[in-house]
Amino acid sequence: MKKIILIVSLVFLYTGASAQQDAQFTQYMYNMNVINPAYATGNESMLDLGLLYRTQWVGIEGAPKTMTAFGHMPINDKIEVGVSLVSDDIGDGAKKEDNFYADFAYVLKFNNTHKLSLGMKAGFTSFKTNFNGFMFESGNASTDFAFSENINTIFPNIGIGAFYYTDNYYVGVSSPNLLNSKHIEERSGINAFGSEQIHTYLTGGYVFRMSDMLKLKPSFMSKFIPGSPVTVDVSANVLYNDKFELGASYRVGDAISALMNIKATPSVRVGYAYDYTISNLGQFNSGTHELFILFNLDLLRKGFDKSPRFF
Repeated sequence: MKKIILIVSLVFLYTGASAQQDAQFTQYMYNMNVINPAYATGNESMLDLGLLYRTQWVGIEGAPKTMTAFGHMPINDKIEVGVSLVSDDIGDGAKKEDNFYADFAYVLKFNNTHKLSLGMKAGFTSFKTNFNGFMFESGNASTDFAFSENINTIFPNIGIGAFYYTDNYYVGVSSPNLLNSKHIEERSGINAFGSEQIHTYLTGGYVFRMSDMLKLKPSFMSKFIPGSPVTVDVSANVLYNDKFELGASYRVGDAISALMNIKATPSVRVGYAYDYTISNLGQFNSGTHELFILFNLDLLRKGFDKSPRFF
């Protein structure tokens, strides 16, 4: 099968159409500071580290593969800092984007449990294309002016966010990329461009204590992009004994998902999600797989009893 996903992506890139450009995540609740720089835990001396890998639409040649890595920790009761990396690959290297960010969050305390965090991201994006050997049905890519030269550019970016949270719920709003950087303005006599559209995220979650052993954790994420339909994810997880977690998620009009994770050790949690595509694209792929691993490191060995929050 031809590289369908790459073709679609490049159509959007070269025509300037608006579409989703930031990576998609099913387990967004465990990857939160990648999309919201204001994400904070307030757990003094705790260094939180995480890795997430997503291979999307398995079976379609050139389908997206995404890897994220992050770390964050409070440096006092008001300031939390972090770093994040998002690496997105479409077309097996034909289009690759790496985002590197430093995060800063300032926490306002209303009382012992209600807090508002305001955050900012700052960093840069490395954008590369590699059309060498790429074949269209009509011939080699090198014969098409739009694909005759590879792109290798770096541009800055900033993002902002707000995150209101208690021991039982959270609400967040963020835009991780605010600069509309243009990848292409004019090349080989072709007037075309691909710009970074601003993605705005609205997220929220709640923890219901069903019993001493059981907690129900619904959450949602909405994504707003100019010129594109609103994306809505609705999830519900059940946590047993603060160790085992099972859940389901629905991305409106796109996919249904099964989620699970386990607290392997007091400081390590491992999770997996499977997306089943329900859109027309489902007939061309066998689903999406997503894995994560989280580390909570107690640097000062104060002991750590995590609250029922999962965010």
